[in-house]
Amino acid sequence: MEGLLLRLSALDADAENAVRVIGFFDRLIATRTGLDVLARKASELAECAMGVSSPARGLRVGGAVPAHAVRRDLDDGTVVWMARDGKPLPLDEMVLERFSIAVALSLELSRVPLPSLGDPALVELALSGSAGEAERSRALHLLELRPTTPLRVLAVKGRPTGLSAALGPLHAVLAPGEIPAQEGETGVSAKVPAIEAPRAWAEARTALRFAAPDEPVVHADRLGGRIALASLPREEIAALPDVIALDSLDPQLVEVLTALCRTNSIRQAAAAVHRHHSTIPARIAQAETALGFPLDTPDGRFRLNLALVLRRLRDN
Repeated sequence: MEGLLLRLSALDADAENAVRVIGFFDRLIATRTGLDVLARKASELAECAMGVSSPARGLRVGGAVPAHAVRRDLDDGTVVWMARDGKPLPLDEMVLERFSIAVALSLELSRVPLPSLGDPALVELALSGSAGEAERSRALHLLELRPTTPLRVLAVKGRPTGLSAALGPLHAVLAPGEIPAQEGETGVSAKVPAIEAPRAWAEARTALRFAAPDEPVVHADRLGGRIALASLPREEIAALPDVIALDSLDPQLVEVLTALCRTNSIRQAAAAVHRHHSTIPARIAQAETALGFPLDTPDGRFRLNLALVLRRLRDN
């Protein structure tokens, strides 16, 4: 309905419509609406993209300023813009003016100071899915990162190295360059623009669920279709017959089976678990009896590996 205002204004840019625009932004100012919501509401009203850019403040709302955008420069260098495809509407100038006033007041009324440079709270804010784009871009700015800076996010179960923060039982690490070695199991996200760090953090935590002592670092973008398994509820995984059968085995036998899947070789599996290779065939036969399927076929190895991965996901 709000967008209808500007469609009508194309036919009649009278004083009544101008007053409605002023009232619209006055309500947003009165409720001290944040920049993200302010830009979204203004875009809905105008039915075109609107945003804010302030490199000095580390602010970016609505993405980069389009080349064809109409701009307003605030006193501190902040740019407020409107990008309409096609001909401008009669009330566009007023909408941009009132938007500029609302943005200026919002910046002046910002009551919560951001943490100092390097504070772990900045990392937490950059990864927060509930934080607005404006808050996140300012946090990135103080971390000396641009919203477009490519980075990976790491979820670490152990002692972190690099730009990090403790988030619950895990540590999050921002890695804009080389991935720093971590102490402990680690999930690594795909590379994303820094402004998309919350999505990368979720991806890193998913990758971490696939990690194990024999595979401590897991990259999300190397999991392929396996990453879809992480969406299965843990209770459903726990009820699968192959997972139940694995639970019935001696832990040392599960270790042998895991090594067999990793190496695809009895001798290499024996070396990995520090056993003599002559003892492995008997252990495999024991496992085949419990599992109910052979392990010397491609299908059997695939089924075993899948069961081992699912069991890990259930427990992580």
